[in-house]
Amino acid sequence: MEEQTVTGQPQESQQFLTFLLDDQEYGLEIFKIREIRGYSPITPIPNVPAHVRGVMNLRGTVLPVIDLRMKFHLPAVEYNKFTVIVIATVGDKTVGLLVDAVSDVLMVGRSDIREAPDFGASVDTRFINGVFQSREHLTVALNLEELLTDCELAVAQPVD
Repeated sequence: MEEQTVTGQPQESQQFLTFLLDDQEYGLEIFKIREIRGYSPITPIPNVPAHVRGVMNLRGTVLPVIDLRMKFHLPAVEYNKFTVIVIATVGDKTVGLLVDAVSDVLMVGRSDIREAPDFGASVDTRFINGVFQSREHLTVALNLEELLTDCELAVAQPVD
């Protein structure tokens, strides 16, 4: 996709689905999103990390559901009418991502995406592709392949 810059020159751009976790906006590349579903009950699975809420049945396919709020060590909240499960592809697997709410779909020029700040070796930022300006605040662009571990994806089925 191309969009025009201020100088009139074409610029590559990416589309992001943005969503909220604890009033902070995050973005995922739209081509990784299969669908967005309202919250529905999740079947718990024993002996998985706490942020792996369990599994759900999506038209005959069993998907793991990861609570990104818990994955990011944010305070727990009650699920409500805005809580959604974003169905995304990670490599050759499909996974459900539990988020507080979906915000928008934004077109962002590649040159508008800035590198994540360096917080030093003690902070893992491999799962951050960068940050970009969205309205009056910064949005964190996530890298799902780095964010989710093999353990979290073990239950996931290959993409159809």
